[in-house]
Amino acid sequence: MADERAKRRLAAIAVADVVGYSRLMEADEAGTLAALREQRKSVLEPIVRDHEGRIVKVMGDGVLMEFASAVNAVEAALDLQEKMAEVNTLLGEDRRILLRIGINLGDIIGEGSDVYGDGVNVAARLEALAEPGGICVSAKVRDELRGKGAHVFDEMGEVELKNIANPVRVFRIVNGVAPAPAGPALSLPDKPSIAVLPFTNMSGDPEQQYFSDGITEDIITELSRSRALFVIARNSSFQYRDKAVDVRRVARDLGVRYVIEGSVRKMGGRIRITAQLIDAVPGNHLWSERFDRRIEDLFDVQDELTHTVVATVVGRLEDAEIRMASSRRTDSLPAYDCLLRGIQQLRGFGMENNRRARELFEQAVSLDPQYAMAHAYLALSLLVENNYGAASDAIKQRALEVAMTAVRLDPRESRCHTFLGQIHRFRDEYDLAITHLENGVALNPNDVVGIVHLSAAFGVSGRAEEGIELARRAIRLDPYVKFAWGTLAFCLYAVRRYEEALAANRKLGHELSPWMMARESACLAQLGRLDEARSKAAEVLRRKPGFSVRAEMPHYRYPADAEHLREGLLKAGLPE
Repeated sequence: MADERAKRRLAAIAVADVVGYSRLMEADEAGTLAALREQRKSVLEPIVRDHEGRIVKVMGDGVLMEFASAVNAVEAALDLQEKMAEVNTLLGEDRRILLRIGINLGDIIGEGSDVYGDGVNVAARLEALAEPGGICVSAKVRDELRGKGAHVFDEMGEVELKNIANPVRVFRIVNGVAPAPAGPALSLPDKPSIAVLPFTNMSGDPEQQYFSDGITEDIITELSRSRALFVIARNSSFQYRDKAVDVRRVARDLGVRYVIEGSVRKMGGRIRITAQLIDAVPGNHLWSERFDRRIEDLFDVQDELTHTVVATVVGRLEDAEIRMASSRRTDSLPAYDCLLRGIQQLRGFGMENNRRARELFEQAVSLDPQYAMAHAYLALSLLVENNYGAASDAIKQRALEVAMTAVRLDPRESRCHTFLGQIHRFRDEYDLAITHLENGVALNPNDVVGIVHLSAAFGVSGRAEEGIELARRAIRLDPYVKFAWGTLAFCLYAVRRYEEALAANRKLGHELSPWMMARESACLAQLGRLDEARSKAAEVLRRKPGFSVRAEMPHYRYPADAEHLREGLLKAGLPE
C-alpha cells in the first residue's frame, strides 16, 4: 500500500518565497493577505497552468510548484517575475511584493498531492540564495536549458546547502526581469549619460547570440572613450537582455538620461542592424536608423552608428575626438569572430571555457597577427587559465610578452594597457602596473574593468584611499557590479575602516568565495567580534579544507600592509 501511495519520479521543482513577508504583514496584515490572494489568482495560477505545471501547496509566504520539464519551470519563473515587476510599478515601494525563486531538477517522491525528497529540498535552498526579483537554479537545470532559448546564466560556484549531502553547483539567471539596484533612484551625472541595451539577436539562431552581444559591447566601448559622456558598463546593461523593457524604468534604475536599443540580423553574407537613441526623460526618440549592408561592411556600420550617437548627444567636436582616439580594428572578419567567441567562452568561468577561450584568441592572432585586441585577450587568458597570480613564472613571462605586443600594436586601446597592467601587478611590478592601468583608464574613463583593477593595484601599493574613490566610481558606472564591492572592501580594510569594509563585503550576497569570507572574518576579528569571526573562519574551512593564510595572502608592496591583513586572519582563527 505504501508503494502505491508514494511514487518516485523525476520532476522540475520551483519554490518561490515573498521577500520581507514579516515586514509587509506587520505594516498591513489584512492588506498583505488580500494582495497575495489576488496575485495568486490573477498572476501565479494562470502562469503555472500555461506552462503545464501545478501548484503543489501554498505555505504562508511561499509556494511549491511542480513542472514536467526544466524548460517549463524556468519559463514560468521568468514570466512570473516579469509580471510581478509590472504589478509592482503600480504600488508604493512599501507595498511591493518581490519574489525569490529556486528551481531544481531531481527525484521527488509523490504522496497524494504532496511531494518531498532531495529534489524539493534543493529547490528550497536555492530559493534562499536568489536575490529579490531573481531566480537561482541548479546545474542540472542549466544543463537542460542548453540550446533551448537565449537564457543567460551567471555561475555562483559550488555551494554547500543546509541538510544536503553534497555541494550543489548554482547558477543565477540574469535574463528575464532585472532586479532593481538597491537604494533610491540614482541622480543624473553632470555630463550626458547613456546606457546601451543589448541588441536583440534576430537571426533565429541562439548560437548567433555572441555576435549581437559582441556588436553591443563594441558600441559601448567606442562610446566609453568619450570624456564628455558617462557610459553605463556592459554588466549593468546586459541585465536587461532578452526582455521587453520600459526605457524610462531602465534610465531610472541606471541613473542615465539616454538609452540606445536595437537589433542585429545576420543572413548569409549580409547583416541588418537597427538602432534608436531615446531621451528617456520625456521619452522622445532622438534618432533611429536601419543599416542593410554586406557583412564585410560591419565595422563601417559600427563606426557610423557610434559617431552619430556622439554627435547627437554631445556635438561634432567631440565626435571628431572619438574618431582620432578609436583603436585599430582588424580587417579580418574571421579573426573578429574568433575574438567574440573567445570573450564569450572566457565569461563561462569553467576550466574548459578558459582553455577554449585561449585557443580562440590564438586562432584570432594567427588569422591577423596585427590584431592588438586578440593579443591582449590572449595575454589575459593565459593568466585566467593558470589561476592568475598562481601561474608559473614562465606563463607570466609569456603573458607579459604577448601583452606588450598588444600595446605596441595599438597604444590607443585601453584594454591593451589594462591587461598589461594586470600582468605587471601579478609579477609584483607595482609602478609599471599602476602606469599601464592609469593609461587604460585615461584612454577609456568609463571602463569599469580598468577602474577596478587600478583600484586593486592602489590597494596593494599603499594607496588604498585612492583605491576607495576608484571603487566607488566603478560602482556608480555599473550599479549591478559585484566584484567592485569586493575591491572596495579590500581597500577599506587596508585603511582600518572595518565596519565599512564589512558592509561592502556583504554587498556580494551569497557570491562570497572562501577568500572573501576570510577577509570578512578578519574584519570581524579586528572589530573584536571574535565569536562571529571564528564562526566565519570555520565556514571558510568547510568550503576550502586546505585553506592557509600563507597560501592565500595577496602580495603587497609594503610588508606592514601584508602584516595587517595577516594579523586579522590569524586573529579570526584561520590556520597559518
